[in-house]
Amino acid sequence: MSINNFSKVVIVAKDEWRYWLRSKLAMTVLAIGLVLTLASVIVTAITMMELSHARHELQTTSDKSFVNQPDRHPHRMVHYGHYAFRTPSPLSTLDPGIDAYTGNSIFLEGHRQNSAMFADSRQGTALTKLGSLTPAFIVQTLAPLLLILIGYSGISRERELQTLSYLLSQGTSGVTLIAGKGLALLSVVGLILTPLTVSALFTVAAGESLLAVVSFVVGYALYLTVWVLLILLASSVFSKNSGSFTALAFVWILLCIVMPRVASTSASTAVPSAGKIETDFAVKAQLRKLGDGHNANDPAFMQFKQSLLKKYNVKSIDELPVNFRGLVASESEAKLTNVLNKFAQQRMQAELKQTKVSRYFGWVSPMVAIRSLSMIVVGTSIETHHRFLRETEQLRFDFVQGLNKVHVEKLSYQDDMNRNASTEATKQARVSAQNWQVLQNFTFNVDNAQVRAQRSIPAFLQLFIWIAVLLGGIKFVGRRLL
Repeated sequence: MSINNFSKVVIVAKDEWRYWLRSKLAMTVLAIGLVLTLASVIVTAITMMELSHARHELQTTSDKSFVNQPDRHPHRMVHYGHYAFRTPSPLSTLDPGIDAYTGNSIFLEGHRQNSAMFADSRQGTALTKLGSLTPAFIVQTLAPLLLILIGYSGISRERELQTLSYLLSQGTSGVTLIAGKGLALLSVVGLILTPLTVSALFTVAAGESLLAVVSFVVGYALYLTVWVLLILLASSVFSKNSGSFTALAFVWILLCIVMPRVASTSASTAVPSAGKIETDFAVKAQLRKLGDGHNANDPAFMQFKQSLLKKYNVKSIDELPVNFRGLVASESEAKLTNVLNKFAQQRMQAELKQTKVSRYFGWVSPMVAIRSLSMIVVGTSIETHHRFLRETEQLRFDFVQGLNKVHVEKLSYQDDMNRNASTEATKQARVSAQNWQVLQNFTFNVDNAQVRAQRSIPAFLQLFIWIAVLLGGIKFVGRRLL
C-alpha cells in the first residue's frame, strides 16, 4: 500500500471515530465492553488468587491431618485416605477452562479411584452463574457482539446516505474505504484487549512463560480480527443497515451459540463412550474376579499363597517371616489398580478423541478455535486434566502401597489375626504413628509453554485460514463496491 493510500486509510478511520464519538450508542457500547472486560479481569483474578491460597492451605492441612493420626492398624489409614489439590496456573485467572467443570481436587483412598471434585460450577447455583463471567467468556462471546453493534453500518451507512458514490468518485477506492473502516474497528479491538493484555503480562511475574502470554494475547487478537473482517464483509455486501445488522446477528448466533453446541454434540455422537453406570458395572465385574483383598482366605489368592510358601520354603502362612494379610492387601491393590487404570485409560482416550472431533469445528467456527486455543495455552485443557488424574493416581497407589508395606513388615500375622479378640489385642494390632510418613509432596504444574504452544498450532492455523478467506472476500467485494 502506497503512502498516499495509507493516509487515506487513516483519514477514513479518523472519520469513523468522529462518527462514533457523535453517536451515543457507539460510545455506550464501547464503554460497556471496556467496563465488562476490566471488571471480569479484576474479579476473576481476585477469585483465582483466593482459590490458589485456599488450595495451598487445604493441601497443607490435609498433609498434617494425615501424618498426625495416632497409632492405628495400617489398613485403617488406607481407608482414612488423603486429599490432593491442584493449584491453578497463573494464566488460568483469565480462562478457567474445563477446571470449572472437572474439579480441582481429588480424594485418594485404597481400592478405588475417585473423580476430581469441588468444581466451581458444581458448587454454584443457577443464580451464581451470572457471577462467573470470566475474561475469556467476555472476549470470546460478548466482544464480537459489541463490535457488531459498533461497526455493522460502516459501509452500508455510506450507501444509505448516498455518500459512497461521492467518496469513490473522489479517488478513494473501495478497498481503501473498507481498510479505513477496518482500522477504526481494529483500534476498538485494541481497547478491548488492553485489560486482558495487561493482566496476562502480570502473570509473568507469577511464573508464567512469556511465550504462553504472547500466544494467548495474539490468539485473541486474531479471533477479534476475524470478527472485524466479518463485519466489514457483511457491511460491504448489504445495501441497507438493517440487512447488515440482521445478517451479522444471525452469524453471531450461529458461530458463538449454535456451533459450539453442535461441536460437542457431534463429538459425543462420533465417539460414543460408555456411561458411568455401565462402566461401574463393568469395573465391578472385573474386580470380583480378583478376589477380596480383605480376606486372606479368598480362593482367588490360593496361587499367590502357594508361591509365597515356596519362596520362603515354609509349610504354612504362620511360619512366614512377613504378614500374609499385608501381602494379600498389597497384591490385591496392585491387580485392582491395573484394572482401574485400564478403564481410566479407555475413558480418557474416548474423551480425548471427542475433544479432537470438537476442535475440528474450529474450521467452521472461530469461536470453537479460540476456545480451544485459549484453554490449551493457559493450561486448563483436557490434556492437562488427564495428566492431573494420572499423577494423582500414581500418588494414591504409592501411598497405599507404602501403608501396605508397613502392614507387611511392622505388624505380625498373629497379632493381625487376633486384632478383634479383645481390647488389648486391638491395641496390639496397631503400629506407630511414625509410619505415616509415607506421603510424597504433591505439586502439580501445567505443561511447559513450548508443549502448550505446539498443541495450539491447529487452532492458530484455523484462525489464520479464517482471516485469509475473509480478506479474499473483502478484496473481491471492495473492487466492486458501489
